[in-house]
Amino acid sequence: MRLQLLMIGKTRRPEMRAILDDYVKRIRHSCPLEIVEVRDAEAALKKLDADRAAIAILLDAAGRTIDSNALARWLGDLRDRGTRQVIFVCGNAGGFPESLRDRVAQKLSLSAMTLSHELARVVLAEQLYRGFAILSGGPYPK
Repeated sequence: MRLQLLMIGKTRRPEMRAILDDYVKRIRHSCPLEIVEVRDAEAALKKLDADRAAIAILLDAAGRTIDSNALARWLGDLRDRGTRQVIFVCGNAGGFPESLRDRVAQKLSLSAMTLSHELARVVLAEQLYRGFAILSGGPYPK
């Protein structure tokens, strides 16, 4: 299974980028992961349309909320079923246009609180890393 973080816009704050890059490096020990930064929602739609077989998840405040253990189980189930690619779509400060919301059926909320788009990216990466740590039975602070 491969993961892709499809990000509309760039992560510009250097401290956020450093944390994001650190988690990406850690995740890659468990699963191939690629960050793709695109200019706008239209470019994101083109990327999604290019790989229709991938499972796409939109990070959205109105999405489904799950805890870290449930995320780990879900990732493990996808891996065990032979899922080839999972794409997490991360917005920018402007959110998502309806065309992108309509295209991506699965929506995931990282928190009931509002997060900046750059912080949401870091939280997603940390939770993916935590999920793989849970799956491997490795130690991770609770």
